[in-house]
Amino acid sequence: MALTTDSYVVQPLFFPGGNIGSLAVHGTVNDLAMGGARPLYLSVGFILEEGLPMATLWQIVQSMQRAAEQAGVQIVTGDTKVVDRGKGDGIFINTTGVGVLEHDLAIGPTAIRSDDVLLLSGDLGRHGIAIMAVREGLEFETTIESDSAPVVDPVLALLRAGLQVRCLRDLTRGGLASALNEIAASAKLAIAIDETLIPVREDVQGACEILGFDPLYVANEGRFIAFVAPADATQALAILRTYDPQAIAIGQVNALREPHSGRVTLRSHIGTERVLDWLSGEQLPRIC
Repeated sequence: MALTTDSYVVQPLFFPGGNIGSLAVHGTVNDLAMGGARPLYLSVGFILEEGLPMATLWQIVQSMQRAAEQAGVQIVTGDTKVVDRGKGDGIFINTTGVGVLEHDLAIGPTAIRSDDVLLLSGDLGRHGIAIMAVREGLEFETTIESDSAPVVDPVLALLRAGLQVRCLRDLTRGGLASALNEIAASAKLAIAIDETLIPVREDVQGACEILGFDPLYVANEGRFIAFVAPADATQALAILRTYDPQAIAIGQVNALREPHSGRVTLRSHIGTERVLDWLSGEQLPRIC
């Protein structure tokens, strides 16, 4: 069995492409999927601020129901508490997920090997920028919608194909760069990626430039990376592209060049190589 729990405090509660309710379901089932588990059940705890409109709560609850149905899980129990006005920021949600492991793989950073291929499941940055655009009152020619979605199906497809999936990680707070640094440090291996291969929408890139963000560090809620054995990379990428055509191989484990370094390097658009370091400064608050 697999078990995970998480809490959600996003502000604003509603954003293009979702709300705190659907986000809570997606985030928890995705955490289970990153461990290679098939999600089964969720519990939900609500912390409600006095004065929250019932219509708002009902809309959030309905979105959770739809998200659970989409992810193939059941919400089986829950709890509600109310705090004084001004003490709850509208609504906080805690979700706990239970899943089942149906394979013998030990998925995690310690399973990564030299020359493993790094796959990215889709474009980056839309969740964080969708929320920041609403928060800052930015308007673009097209609405940037959050990428919030369950990633259970593509992950289970990789596992059912019998591929050597070494490590999985969803790209939430801190984005791609933070996830890679955490994995490299845990695995004590060097990882090299190519910036020219990483898909970022033009409107997302433009918003990042306006707000002073790097899309590699911006939160996502429906994107993940997978480290797979070199022999399985082509088949794994083909499977991922049946769910998102923008899935792509962006790099490789480079242990022979820098053994035990735990360093992430990036080849930039202009052909130079630099260290992709840990995020400096504060992460975006109230984003997930």
